[in-house]
Amino acid sequence: MSKLWAKDYDVNELIEEFTVGIDYVLDQKLIPSDCAASLAHATMLQSIDILTSDELAALKKGLQQILAEHGEGKFEIRRSDEDGHTAIENRLVELAGEAGKKIHTGRSRNDQVVTALRVYGRSRVLGIIRECGELAEAILMLAEAHKESPMPGRTHMQIAMPSSVGLWAASFAEELIDSMTLLSSVWEILDQNPLGAAAGYGVPLPLNREMTTELMGFSRVQNNVIYVNNSRGKMELMVLDVLDQITLTLSKIAQDLILFSLPEFGYFSLPAQLCTGSSIMPQKKNPDGLELMRAKAGTVSACGTQIRNILRSLPSGYNRDFQETKEPFLKGCDITSISLRMMTLTFKELKVKVDALRKGFSKDIYATDVALELVASGKSFRDAYKEVGLALDKLEDQNPDESIRSRLYTGTSGKLCLDQAAARLEALLNTAAEREEKIESALESLMGSRVDLLIR
Repeated sequence: MSKLWAKDYDVNELIEEFTVGIDYVLDQKLIPSDCAASLAHATMLQSIDILTSDELAALKKGLQQILAEHGEGKFEIRRSDEDGHTAIENRLVELAGEAGKKIHTGRSRNDQVVTALRVYGRSRVLGIIRECGELAEAILMLAEAHKESPMPGRTHMQIAMPSSVGLWAASFAEELIDSMTLLSSVWEILDQNPLGAAAGYGVPLPLNREMTTELMGFSRVQNNVIYVNNSRGKMELMVLDVLDQITLTLSKIAQDLILFSLPEFGYFSLPAQLCTGSSIMPQKKNPDGLELMRAKAGTVSACGTQIRNILRSLPSGYNRDFQETKEPFLKGCDITSISLRMMTLTFKELKVKVDALRKGFSKDIYATDVALELVASGKSFRDAYKEVGLALDKLEDQNPDESIRSRLYTGTSGKLCLDQAAARLEALLNTAAEREEKIESALESLMGSRVDLLIR
């Protein structure tokens, strides 16, 4: 099979193995995106008379055939191909003849990679926003159902002040909604068309970048062609930085659930089907999913660090180093996606043990409440603090329900304002859905049928 750069020599086999790496495996994820971008490029080439109408028709039919083969798991990328872009072009030559040799006109392989990753990443981010929203919805449902269920609040892991399950759960929902807002902003940066940069300096052909922008459903052209090259890896890093924030939240949730589902606490219970067992201890029901969530959060963070370290000292323009940014980006997206779905399942199945939560309320949890009651009677806070602190053994039990309901200002256990969080979440999900619809409509019009960019 011919390589895109093939001339009059063959590369050393060891060098081929080293330089190709696992690109030929990773690129299976990018085949639909590359086919869509290739047809957009071919359609534009026909508009400037580089291709004839018949050649464009043959290329479109060929790309549709490749999409069908990929969907059936029959489109093979060999190490000798180097990557999916070469495999697509070689197959197009088989299917469309001489037209297949013309589709690369005015386009570099780097141009293809950047565009395929941008088309894929744009939709991948919208999918993650949707999955993050599903988790936030599940958490808000738990918060609503248990907004009056008392839960001991802790600082330094010690008993601190009265709280509620609703307050605890909603804190994570709002944190995720803020991360979704960040991801939505990063998406706006992703949503610009890089195609036409070629090797980073343009070409002496009248390429119509505005046309390919519309065909692929991008909002705008990524203007400066050197910036297109320099943005490779950097835009993926922007995404990973937000995914790091999301998985950081998931890790903290996982740690809380592991801790508070211990028999010594018993605040929550994880259904057996969400746990695994021990190979030696018959009684074990291990929260392995939650434990791995903590570890996988570190892996996502490492993916971002990997790209950052690759880019840190590169000169401007194309460098082969960029190839190494693809795997951590795809990996970070995959881990975040399955982590969000795993955590959504966990919250939907989580059992709240209200009796155990109530038993966790020791007398000293009300110490601050008692001090503030003394303040209300006229004492200074410092004197009230000292008086209560020196007589902790004289504190009496109180009703935890009354205590959490007495906190009545915005954002406290008595006024969670869950409707505000739900409204923000709905707005973000509606925006994501509108963006998805625009992309799907553009690509369906381009390809002649619906294109699933995210086939796993």
